Amino acid sequence: MPEGDSVWKLARRLDRQLVGHTVDRSDFRTPALATRDLSGREVIGHDTHGKHLLTRLSGAAGSPPATLHSHLRMDGSWSTLAPGKRLPGKLQPHVRLVWSLDDGRTVHGIRLHDLALVPTDREADLVGHLGPDPLRDDWDAEEAVRRLLAAPTTPLVTALLDQRSLAGLGNLWANELAFLSGVSPWTPVGEVDVPHLVERAATMLRHSAHVPGAYQVTTGSPVKGDDHWITGRQRQGCRRCGGPVSVQAEVPGDSANRRTWWCRSCQPGPGPEARVGDGPGIRRGAGAGRPRPPTRSSTGRR
Repeated sequence: MPEGDSVWKLARRLDRQLVGHTVDRSDFRTPALATRDLSGREVIGHDTHGKHLLTRLSGAAGSPPATLHSHLRMDGSWSTLAPGKRLPGKLQPHVRLVWSLDDGRTVHGIRLHDLALVPTDREADLVGHLGPDPLRDDWDAEEAVRRLLAAPTTPLVTALLDQRSLAGLGNLWANELAFLSGVSPWTPVGEVDVPHLVERAATMLRHSAHVPGAYQVTTGSPVKGDDHWITGRQRQGCRRCGGPVSVQAEVPGDSANRRTWWCRSCQPGPGPEARVGDGPGIRRGAGAGRPRPPTRSSTGRR
């Protein structure tokens, strides 16, 4: 699942593959950037903020250093091919950028979303609305706690998925953190020990990103099918008590209400009838009217 740790690991891979190389030719295949040319720019490095990837490039021809912003969502990817290699034909319609490098390799951005190119000193225009990210050097746990508690009646999973409060947690982490907190996913976040929740979230995300073999393992066991407590275990049952795992379908078009797994025995509290948001059949209130933490941007990007 592409979450903050996924994008962080991608950034490190792209650093190893691209940093120090110059773009000989660039081809953007998205209308907003179709006329932009990055030829002659050197790849300086990659940074992440939550699920957002920032590719930094040097200045060129009197232009200042630039940053390419991209978001993977559920299906995006980057591919670097050796000289003479070609991308499979079935992927060609989904290519959004092609770079030819100074060593003959080719870089493809496939199904990338929210592509934007800005001067590097204006990155905040694109990611300034995001909350603290445990994988960044400027991580601020106290600020994450403050933002999560700004609307204490918001259901726990909805609060954790809101990238404006704590950036980098996706559906897997939200479900597993609710389980490890011992409460229903729809428990108001104000009824949870939020400082402990934030500390646990940061520890798990960092462990997943930095420790070999620990990527998105929440139980300590990397064995497939045994690596999560409840997520995806509707057939196997709860890993702790062995009881049934319930599943609530996502609300289409509502990022606050993704597919949710929980164990009714291990996670007492309100059920999915307590969901809030803007999707069909979802009551408004609590999180739907949630006051937003102060931000530097109102782009609404998650």
